[in-house]
Amino acid sequence: MDYPNPYAPYPGEPFPADTQGGTIPIIPVVQQYAAPVQNQPFDPVFVYPQNLPGALSLIGQAVAGESEDAQFYEWLLQRAPSPEDRQIITGIRNDELHHNGWFRQLYLELTGRPVPSMPGETFMPPANYCDGLRRAIQGEQHAVQNYRKILFALQNRVHINVLTEIITDELRHAVLYNYLYAKNSCKA
Repeated sequence: MDYPNPYAPYPGEPFPADTQGGTIPIIPVVQQYAAPVQNQPFDPVFVYPQNLPGALSLIGQAVAGESEDAQFYEWLLQRAPSPEDRQIITGIRNDELHHNGWFRQLYLELTGRPVPSMPGETFMPPANYCDGLRRAIQGEQHAVQNYRKILFALQNRVHINVLTEIITDELRHAVLYNYLYAKNSCKA
């Protein structure tokens, strides 16, 4: 099907139709710039069910960090310089508590058993509030990378929706931590 197109599709290229309001076929233009298809195997992280054991391990690790996370949020809250900072950090902490419950439920539904106990990390206090925010930003980024791997192993639509909610929360948390980092004039 042809559509009227008063603009050249790509800057610097000649207009492919007449300049008096003609039409251009859309498909040939798209095909001209489409990347060639290559037959490459998918990364194993995308292949179910082979990726399920790794995802279960990542869920266990997410739950294992619960104690260290609680200490970290308490440390940040005690050093937050304003009510707004405390409100944002409290909201993030509460989201993370929900995530932990959802991960426990997800593991139970996938395996039929509760998450096994795993050693958690020992809390190491940051040097200062800004260093804590920097650590939090990096932690959120790392969480998103791991949670995507869990998402790739899921088949059930409800489980996928839960992981999508968790991942989007983590992205929102990173934005909020970046806001606090800038607001408090933290330097890299």
